Amino acid sequence: MYRIDSRILGMVGTNCYLLCNEDIKECVLIDPADRADEIRKMIDESGCELKGILLTHGHFDHIMAADDVREKYDVNVYASCDEKNTLEQPHINLGESYGMNLSVKADVWHNDGDVLKLAGFDIEALHTPGHTEGGTCYYIKDIGVLFSGDTLFCGSVGRTDFPGGSMSAIVRSIKDKIMVLPDDTKVYPGHGEGTSVGYERVNNPFLV
Repeated sequence: MYRIDSRILGMVGTNCYLLCNEDIKECVLIDPADRADEIRKMIDESGCELKGILLTHGHFDHIMAADDVREKYDVNVYASCDEKNTLEQPHINLGESYGMNLSVKADVWHNDGDVLKLAGFDIEALHTPGHTEGGTCYYIKDIGVLFSGDTLFCGSVGRTDFPGGSMSAIVRSIKDKIMVLPDDTKVYPGHGEGTSVGYERVNNPFLV
């Protein structure tokens, strides 16, 4: 059995998710957006032991609490090998625009297609550039769940006017990596409400 807890955090309403494996009482955190205190509360109240932090991409609004949570629970931060510049450079991760000298270093840099074995889940890292150079969606086939970050939203796609962005790349990423998944795959995006692959296949105007 699995459970997904979430919080909407930070100045732009970023979704922070906690994927819990109820059978073994372990969990994984996706995009520690802000408010480390609120995230710690979510983790502690879950009754599960945190096993890792997954970053879908390096923009400031998805990573502000990463270092605090990593230090508190002594776990690794995972990110795409193509996202190093975005994560580490404040002028690229947009933190500088908000007066923040924000830089995060991952402990594990994954490649496209790598399977991360965390909290009893096989989590496939699907590299989906377009919003950023190293944007990543995390797919758990066994439970039919995809954490899409800012690549795919309900009825929309991520912005491509930031450093490293490309509309052609993001549409290609979604079509090649996400639209090949089963229609009933639940999609948990970085902002806004959830959706499914099947719904986006029919209704997303960017994919027609």
